[in-house]
Amino acid sequence: MPTKPPRKDDRPEGDRIAKALARAGIASRREVERMIADGRVTIDGKPVESPATFLTSLKGVAVDGRPVAAPEPAQLFAFHKPTGLITAERDPGGRSTIYDALVNALPRDAPRVMPVGRLDINTEGLLLLTNDGELKRQMELPSSAIPRTYRARAFGDVTQAQLDDLIEGVEIDGMQYGSIDANLERGSGRNIWVEMTITEGKNREVRRVLEWLGLKVNRLIRTAYGPFELGDLPRGAAARIRKQDLGRFMSTLKKGARK
Repeated sequence: MPTKPPRKDDRPEGDRIAKALARAGIASRREVERMIADGRVTIDGKPVESPATFLTSLKGVAVDGRPVAAPEPAQLFAFHKPTGLITAERDPGGRSTIYDALVNALPRDAPRVMPVGRLDINTEGLLLLTNDGELKRQMELPSSAIPRTYRARAFGDVTQAQLDDLIEGVEIDGMQYGSIDANLERGSGRNIWVEMTITEGKNREVRRVLEWLGLKVNRLIRTAYGPFELGDLPRGAAARIRKQDLGRFMSTLKKGARK
């Protein structure tokens, strides 16, 4: 039997089922917990009743009646997301999602992947994808402080001095944003380009901060996430991150987790 119930006087073996299934690339931990609540996850044919179930192996575990395979080695892919796509597996409103594009963009031997973070429908650029739910979680945690770099084209006026002040962080409508490294680039007419590097990745952070400065963003491109850059990857295309590059990056995450 692959489960062992937790006991107050004994530290449970294995991993919580949500973590184990996320590691196997089924879905994020939160989504796995929803699957459990919906009765979609079973062990030896019996629905899992609690997300506080611990697994020592995936033997007998199934989702929607399909056995869960042991996790494959972590892989990471770079995808140049175009505007007009939702970062989700499906959209109730029927809008196109990144998975509609990934069918033809990913290599044929690519495993099932999940997006690392999100880009909204009007934002383009680098979106990372992984088959490893635990890697996804670590990369998304604000405590990991992984820098994300964006280039924003905006209408309006701003000075470099105003952008320099963002390095101390800013509070907008009760929301505190951490240190932002922002630099003004040349523009044409009333349109300017601003490069911004953030580490928290809060919802619509770049847009909200620039709007707070009086700018109207009309194009937003993510150009880097940690050490991984968009480079010249064509729009709508995907590429596998080299194993050695991923390995080096994952080792930095592990070192950070020990601090």
